Amino acid sequence: MAATLGDRLGELRVRRGLTQERLAEKARLSVDTIRKLEQNQRFTARMSTLNRLARALDVETSALLGPPAVLESSGGAEPPSILALRQAVTPLSGFPGLQVFDAEDDVSPPSVRELRDSMRSTDNVRRKGELTKITALLPALLADARAAAGHYSGADRAASYAVLAEAYQVAATTLTAFGKEDAAYTALERSMEAAARSDDPHLETIGVSTLSWIFAKQGRIADAERVAVRMAERVEPGFRSASLDLALWGILLLRGATAAVRAERADTAEELLSLAAAAAARIGVDRLDYATPFGPTNAGVATVNAYVDMGKPDKALAHAARIPGLSGLPPTWLARHHLDRAQAYAEMHRDGEATRALLAAERTAPEWMRYHGTSRHLVAELRGRELRRGSPIRELAVRLEIEG
Repeated sequence: MAATLGDRLGELRVRRGLTQERLAEKARLSVDTIRKLEQNQRFTARMSTLNRLARALDVETSALLGPPAVLESSGGAEPPSILALRQAVTPLSGFPGLQVFDAEDDVSPPSVRELRDSMRSTDNVRRKGELTKITALLPALLADARAAAGHYSGADRAASYAVLAEAYQVAATTLTAFGKEDAAYTALERSMEAAARSDDPHLETIGVSTLSWIFAKQGRIADAERVAVRMAERVEPGFRSASLDLALWGILLLRGATAAVRAERADTAEELLSLAAAAAARIGVDRLDYATPFGPTNAGVATVNAYVDMGKPDKALAHAARIPGLSGLPPTWLARHHLDRAQAYAEMHRDGEATRALLAAERTAPEWMRYHGTSRHLVAELRGRELRRGSPIRELAVRLEIEG
């Protein structure tokens, strides 16, 4: 079985020369919490707990969660698919004097229409949670969009840069999902540069939303909240504005709320969630103009996630029962919602219902489940509490390669 959260926590604590008591003091947590994690009596923790531990240990939060087990390569080398995506984000043509070595110069640039079709196809795959397929698709899309932006002029050039900006954003979220936040940040920087040359004024807003998400994954919670809220203040459209502007504003509010929850500022989080819910109600139905849906359903799902992170599983489940239109969510969003429900049930020791929620997540986005750290940790925790050999949670653990 792969290293658990508790295994990594214990190793990092010993490396820092800290006792469990001293780590608990630095992280403002109970010694019992740390002891249970390190003894693998618990396999999961709320993001606020993970962020406190990461700060106390002076590591990124992702270091505690570890890389997805199914992507680990022998000898510590990155899998070829991730290396290829890194190379696509930072090709040799980006460095002076090395352009001669870049094979992209020989690519015949596609038309803007072909680029947009490729972007839509890539987005559809990403929403299904097929991460390995995304790592295969993105390098070619990035190369095509760069070639087109360098080849065309006028309106076609600006449109090519818009596709390039979106492709970089997808690369940033994909790399973050695999725990490669350094490369993700570079991808997002390049996305913002491309957005500034594009014909789409909304791409900057989407880029800031993605930046907030990456900062949250890195444990930079204050920065995650700051960039989301500042951009929301800058673009605030008013409730009579176009639905797209209102939707993008709402997405920023949800990002800010997520960060506020993880910073343990519940009042701020609930205020931002309330504003987002009002914007969603004004829109009336979830929109999916870019990578993130927004409307009553996604605002409701985000509220459930917030209550789970706040340690209020009863409120999370009560709110989950009232969310409309769940079947219309993209698969990865719906799977994430099932995982939130599973976490809430598990915290209340309603393990049968937690298992059923996890199985629903697996049916919705099976590959996403294999790569998602929180889902794997929760399956391991529930498996540890289940004594029957032929139980559904054991079978799920086997499918996810958590257990042989």
